[in-house]
Formats: sequence, structure tokens, C-alpha cells
Amino acid sequence: MKLLTIEKEGKQHLGVKVGDQIIDVNQALTVSPSEKVTVDVMEVIAGGETVLSPLRTYVERVAKDAKVMQAAAVKEGEFTYGPCVTRPSKIICVGLNYRKHAEETNSPIPKFPILFNKFSNTLAGHQEDIPLPIRVSSQVDYEVELVIVIGKQAKYVSKENALSYVFGYCNVNDISARDLQMRTQQWLLGKTCDKFSPLGPYLVTADEVGNPNQLEMKCIVNGEVRQNSNTSDMIFYCDELVSYISQHMTLVPGDIILTGTPQGVVIGYPEDKRVYLKHGDVVTIEIEKLGTLTNRMVNEA
Repeated sequence: MKLLTIEKEGKQHLGVKVGDQIIDVNQALTVSPSEKVTVDVMEVIAGGETVLSPLRTYVERVAKDAKVMQAAAVKEGEFTYGPCVTRPSKIICVGLNYRKHAEETNSPIPKFPILFNKFSNTLAGHQEDIPLPIRVSSQVDYEVELVIVIGKQAKYVSKENALSYVFGYCNVNDISARDLQMRTQQWLLGKTCDKFSPLGPYLVTADEVGNPNQLEMKCIVNGEVRQNSNTSDMIFYCDELVSYISQHMTLVPGDIILTGTPQGVVIGYPEDKRVYLKHGDVVTIEIEKLGTLTNRMVNEA
């Protein structure tokens, strides 16, 4: 299934994409009630198949009922996208996890995953404007990344079983202020400016994605392809990351893992050829099977 977050009147609730249509589950329930269906994506993630199965059955029924669809179907422009995972307990990021990216930045291949974190202030949705923090940074970069969304509590899980703890996957643009990131040995400051993790548009369940390490991925800036790679270039694959992180902390449903970016980022260019993001730039993130995430950069007021 493809789940999304619909924002209306300051509130967030669940949407589901079925074919070319988007079903507003909240609106559907007003016409066709069901006690088994939730409108909170976090409850769907935490409930796993117990919650997902009745939701799937309900959506299939709604999609076949023209009367209900008249009330439930929404079009882009009639709502605002929220981040497809709304309240993650942890936002864990992996640095230098693509071989060609490590090479372009003249960094050694890591022996262990390089982990850092972001916070909830960085979350944003598809089509949301992203503020460039021009008072403190002039070197904001893009990063296409695959996100793992945890679906079950995980501690000390094996690599062989790790993907069974995954609910699904989504796109993220791990926006990075390089001048802040490189100011000290700790990267956190350059990664945690407001709305620096637009997420979505869809959270796609693991069964629809299949092998997460065989996905084409692109970052497009103002129509120009800047990053073009495949998740197969990861140094540490998704199963390794989930297993490794779970050895050190308990992962819970809704936790998200940003798995690193491939080559083609601005900081990978020679210094005299680096053109960082500026006001008005439109950045699109595309990962196979996960849809297209687009955001416009605007100077912070």
C-alpha cells in the first residue's frame, strides 16, 4: 500500500493512494464508517498487519463504491501533504554509505556505519517550501536517500531477520548545510535546520518494494539530474543497518533510518564548481517504487 499524510485545517490524518486516486480515509469514514480503521499513520505502522489488513480491505471496498468515492477521493491541490511518517521517536542517519559518494569526497570507506541523528523539527512534506537559513549558512546541499521505516520493536536482531522488522520505505531529501556541518567534527548542526528532512510523498509498505537494495534513485534540481544511482551501491545494506543499529539501541515502530546518499552532491564537486542551493530552486527526489518528492527552496524570512 501507499500511505500518505493529508493536512487540513491544521490536523493530520491518513490518506491512501490507489492507482491514480487518493482516498482521504477520514472523509471516507464519514460516509462509510468502520471501527476497524484508523486515520493515524503511526497507529497503522505500530499495528502492523493487524491494522493494515482491515485498512486494505476497507480501501478496496471504498475504491469500488462510486458513491463513497465521490466523498472520499481528493485531488492534489485540495489538500496539503504532511510528512508520510508524522511522529518518529528516532530519526537515525547513516553517513558515507555509498562507495562512489565516499570516493567523490575523498573519504575512506567506513568499517562500521557512521551514525548521527536528526530531530522532528526537520520534518516536512511533499510540495512544502524549505527555508534556506541564509543568516547562518550559504552552502545548502541536496541528498537523495532511501528511508527505512521500522514496524516492530527490534533489539539484537540478526541480519538474516532484520528486514522482517521493516514496515516500509519512503523518500527523503537529507538537506545539509555543509558550512555548518563541517564547522566541527560533529555533523549534527548542518543537518538539523528547520524542515531539512522533507519526507514522502508516500510511505510504501515493504511487500510492494521488495528488495530495498535494488532501487534506482535520482535527485533533480531545476530539471537537471544531479544524482543518478542505485541503492545497490550502499556500503552497508538495509538489513545490515537495521541489525547493526538494533545491537546498540531498541528500535520501535515509526523510527526512521536515513540510509545515506550516492554520488553527485554539491560538496563532491571541485571547490570552484560548487553551486549550492538558492532561493527558488526546485529539488525533486525520485526512488523507484516510492514516488516523487518535490520541494522548493526559499530564503528564510
